[in-house]
Amino acid sequence: MVAHRAEKLACELQRAYNARMSNLGKGLLKDLFTLAFLIIVVVIPIRVFVISPFVVDGESMHPTFENLDYLIIDEIVYAFSSPARGDVVVFRYPGDPSVFYIKRVIGLPGEKVSINRGSVTITTTAGENITLPEPYIVNEDATYSKSFSLDTGEYFVLGDNRPNSSDSRYWGTLPRKNIIGRVDLRLLPANKVGFFPGAANYASAQAATTTAP
Repeated sequence: MVAHRAEKLACELQRAYNARMSNLGKGLLKDLFTLAFLIIVVVIPIRVFVISPFVVDGESMHPTFENLDYLIIDEIVYAFSSPARGDVVVFRYPGDPSVFYIKRVIGLPGEKVSINRGSVTITTTAGENITLPEPYIVNEDATYSKSFSLDTGEYFVLGDNRPNSSDSRYWGTLPRKNIIGRVDLRLLPANKVGFFPGAANYASAQAATTTAP
């Protein structure tokens, strides 16, 4: 009788254990399915269509960004607004679309950009002349003067490290279609983490505008 009861108890314990393991297995499968669903529906679309990581390669944006800085690019912002003067953007190099560059937007469509010994002046579509204050740049001992006129859908971009930057001064204007997105976040190095790390303010330049003759 005792042996029979022990055997019955053992069977009940085994069934309870099996049921528990079955429930655990179902719960685990449910969790894995939920995780996979979130990755497919949320994470992947965000990664592909909304934001993307970018690692700085080179010194053309020094001192704003250094080599190997880890940035997050907002790829959707320009679906709702146009690139603005001062935005730091990542784009496909017009000479080789497989290569990605990071530069600062200086000239907008329809404007004229004039560079005189390193000083940048914009002639806007309203006919105003704006000399940009650029505290973020590495000064260059430029002895040349150049002017560039932008057509519709064209932007003029420059690196902050002007003496060591391949930009619109050398290869021309940047088509709007080549722009991937705006730099909205720096994640590395850890002591420089922050939103809109390359933001520029040209309010003083706007206040000092003069009408072009």
